[in-house]
Amino acid sequence: MIGTVMRLALAVLVTVGAAALLLVGLLLRGGVSARPQPTAAEAFLARRLRHWAIQRDMRERLNPVPATPEIVAEGRAHFADHCALCHANDGGGDTEIGRGLYPRAPDMRRPETQALSDGELFAIIKNGVRLTGMPAWGSDDPASDEATWKLVHFIRHLPAITAAELREMQELNPKSPNEAAEEREEREFLEGH
Repeated sequence: MIGTVMRLALAVLVTVGAAALLLVGLLLRGGVSARPQPTAAEAFLARRLRHWAIQRDMRERLNPVPATPEIVAEGRAHFADHCALCHANDGGGDTEIGRGLYPRAPDMRRPETQALSDGELFAIIKNGVRLTGMPAWGSDDPASDEATWKLVHFIRHLPAITAAELREMQELNPKSPNEAAEEREEREFLEGH
């Protein structure tokens, strides 16, 4: 019995050591640059670790907010103002910041995101994901939780987003001071001021 436990402990130790050496080798070979895409192994491991890090009861939670057109519109407005900087209005992640993250901001329209449970999406938004660019956006305020559940509904809607919705979101995206001044000058010019 003790011999079996010792062999098992040694096997675990050797496996962990080999994995650590492999990781160090990969880092030394490619450095710590965020420019390359993660390898398939890194992506698989990251998804598995994220899955295990979200408690089972949270993964199994259903969205308590009803999915009405008004709720999806509220989620869309929130997404445009808070999330699109990294994830893009269409959820594709093709923004300057989204492309610069490691791993890249995901294309939220793809099955890898759409297959996550409502509870997983909620937990990712509320708690963030360590060692990625995804910050924790939630708080212990129930209003914050409700806004997050609305975002979950909007994320579910992303594969079917319309051109009209994207135009609406563009108006809701935050503007830099220079962009706001340019828009104001253009508007004043067109109005003859």
